Amino acid sequence: MTLPLIALAFLALLAIGYRLHSARIARAIGLDESRQTPAHLHADGVDFVPTRPFYLFGQHFSAIAAAGPIAGPILACKAFGWLPCLVWIAIGVVFIGAVHDFLALAASLRHGAKSLAEITRAQLGAPAGRALLGFLLLSLVYVVVAFTDTTALTFLAGDEAFQGMATPFNPGGAVAIASLLYLLLGLVLGVVQKAAPRVPLWLLTLLFVPATFVLCWSGTLPRASQWLALEPSSGYRTWCFAILAYCGIASLLPVWLLLQPRGYLGGFILYSALAAGAIGIVLGESKGGFIIEQPAFRGFDVGGPTGMLFPFLFVTIACGACSGFHGLVCSGTTSKQVERESHARPIGYGAMLAEAFVALIALMIVMTAKPESVAGASPGKIYGDGIGRFLTLVVGTEHQRFVTTFGAMAFSTFVFDTLDVCTRLGRHLVAELFGLKGRAGATIATVATLLPPAAILAFAQPGDSKHFWTLFGASNQLLAALTLLTLAVWLRKSGRRIAFVIWPMAFVLITTVIALGSLAWSNFGAAAAKWRTGGGVGGLVGVEFGNGLASVLLLVLAGFLVTQAWPRLRAAPENR
Repeated sequence: MTLPLIALAFLALLAIGYRLHSARIARAIGLDESRQTPAHLHADGVDFVPTRPFYLFGQHFSAIAAAGPIAGPILACKAFGWLPCLVWIAIGVVFIGAVHDFLALAASLRHGAKSLAEITRAQLGAPAGRALLGFLLLSLVYVVVAFTDTTALTFLAGDEAFQGMATPFNPGGAVAIASLLYLLLGLVLGVVQKAAPRVPLWLLTLLFVPATFVLCWSGTLPRASQWLALEPSSGYRTWCFAILAYCGIASLLPVWLLLQPRGYLGGFILYSALAAGAIGIVLGESKGGFIIEQPAFRGFDVGGPTGMLFPFLFVTIACGACSGFHGLVCSGTTSKQVERESHARPIGYGAMLAEAFVALIALMIVMTAKPESVAGASPGKIYGDGIGRFLTLVVGTEHQRFVTTFGAMAFSTFVFDTLDVCTRLGRHLVAELFGLKGRAGATIATVATLLPPAAILAFAQPGDSKHFWTLFGASNQLLAALTLLTLAVWLRKSGRRIAFVIWPMAFVLITTVIALGSLAWSNFGAAAAKWRTGGGVGGLVGVEFGNGLASVLLLVLAGFLVTQAWPRLRAAPENR
């Protein structure tokens, strides 16, 4: 089967899912055009800002589509083969991932744009709300640490896609200066829109989107790439703390000044990466000789503690099919900007389908790569090289260095865009937990959100985030299951159908519990082995023991929330 046929069948399933399944969910929720959204009810010009759907779609899409839908499918394909990855992404996104995002956004709209923790408190009681709030904050700490580490390394040495290339510029400095210029351009767009609201969006798009790519290209110029070049020995922590400082400032700025315009421009970088992938799919076989090089299926057990197809295929792919982090974005920032309830369908359900297409592109990049070229390579290198290969079909091989640079920068941009969104979400959660109000309260909440990541990164070694990715994937899926559990209770109390929520929730919950149990067992075993071989207590107090302990805590949390939700699911509806 050729790449175009696979992609066509995949897109047809997504289109049918949007046309039929999302419409069914919209009817079940009872979306109401006459109901005022929180963006209008609480409009403050800072967080609550009614936003046009196309503009908000780009911002939301860039916030949820970070490195997850790229790295997950690539890692899973290398481990298990491309066929199970393709099937899970297609089915999982239509019936689980997009359903989760749509319902999370709609529920937040109906609860005054409250966070998932506040929705859980309203539906399952105060203890459950506090428990989930603690879990959400812990998850955000892991996200900020991992993404800050990844971005700092990229700013030092460039994405691994640069390695081995005879580039006449500093690759790390190129990514850093391009990212800085991209953020500054977002600020300029926000100021222009605020100062001249009558300027049509199409005109601003024609001006600012090309400027985004010009600035990205300018970062590759030899002189420009040296401006922010730092030595690896001292630059790592410098970049870590600089990135955290940026996150703190950005989370306090009004959404119209940075979050919205930067997200809108970042959406076009995503669209361009998708276009590059589409070019490779359509023209790859005929013009480039790209064929499927990877095996369709490698086996049910490929070895190692995380080598079982079930449950680790689903945990590894994670964001490409379903992501609990999306619920934080839906209820933390996006719900405060939705102009009408009907917009929740294209933004919530539709953006998740678009993310599945990002996952498909990543999957097809690794599918068409020779096994020896991806052996031991990171997802960033595989993706950057793949985008470069695809784009050379249009611009020619003489420009391969630049288009590969673009692919690497795009990957880094996806990661970087998520950081300040996470910080803003953390600020909202801390403010809700302690009842902080006003600008002073927002500042205190922001500092409280960034202190734990800063403390971890102060002692971390470059690249330490790799120790947390498997656990993060499992916790991310667990969060999705717990969110669906809360949403099922909300629908049940309202006298609405819940089967389309219960079955996906049960599958994700069971899968994640098994994965976390396996992770706890393997990590505690590794810590005990260190202790027996002379590590002493220090061998126990390490990454393995911490990951094992976190796995157990997540399992306890899941059990507690299930016990809180089960009686409410069995009770008669409050509103028939």
